[in-house]
Amino acid sequence: MTAAGSSLTELHGIGPSGSARLIGDIGAIDRFRSAAHFASWNGTAPIEASSGDQKRHRLSRAGNRRVNRVLHIMAVVQLRRDTPGRAYYRRRLAEGKTTMEALRALKRHLSDVVYKRMVQDAKRARTDATGPGGHSGATLQSSADGPIPTATSSDKSQPGPATAKRRTNLAATP
Repeated sequence: MTAAGSSLTELHGIGPSGSARLIGDIGAIDRFRSAAHFASWNGTAPIEASSGDQKRHRLSRAGNRRVNRVLHIMAVVQLRRDTPGRAYYRRRLAEGKTTMEALRALKRHLSDVVYKRMVQDAKRARTDATGPGGHSGATLQSSADGPIPTATSSDKSQPGPATAKRRTNLAATP
C-alpha cells in the first residue's frame, strides 16, 4: 500500500486486503464526480421505498458488490469497538431508525469517508509527482548536451524521394 501511496489502511476497519480490493476495483478516484456518485457506484446509496405517508429507504442491491463488502466489513468492525462509526450508528438509532436502517446509513457514511481519503491520496500523489513549476518531469537542469547541437538518426531527413507506384485505372479495364 505504501508503493501505491495509499493511506486507506489508517482507517479503522480496512486492512491490507481491503485496501488492495478498493484500489484495484476503484482505480482512479477522479472518475467519480462526487461522493454521491461513488456511493451510487458501490451500492451504498439508499433507494427510496416510500409508500403513502411513510417515507423509507432501502439498501441498493446494485453496484460493485466487492467494494460494498469491504465497506460492510469496515462498518461491522467499527461497530465492535468504540469508534466514530459506532457513535454515528448510535445517533441514527436514537433518531428512531431500525438497526438495518442505521447500518445502511453507516455504510453510506463510510463510503463518503473512503472517497474523501482516496481523493486526498490522489491529490498528494499528483503534487509528489510534479517537479518544479508544477509539471511532471520538469527539472532545474538544462537538457542540452552542449553549445553545438548534433543531429541524431531521428532528426535526419529520409535518404531520397519516395517511389510512386503506378495505379491501374479500374474504369479503363475491360
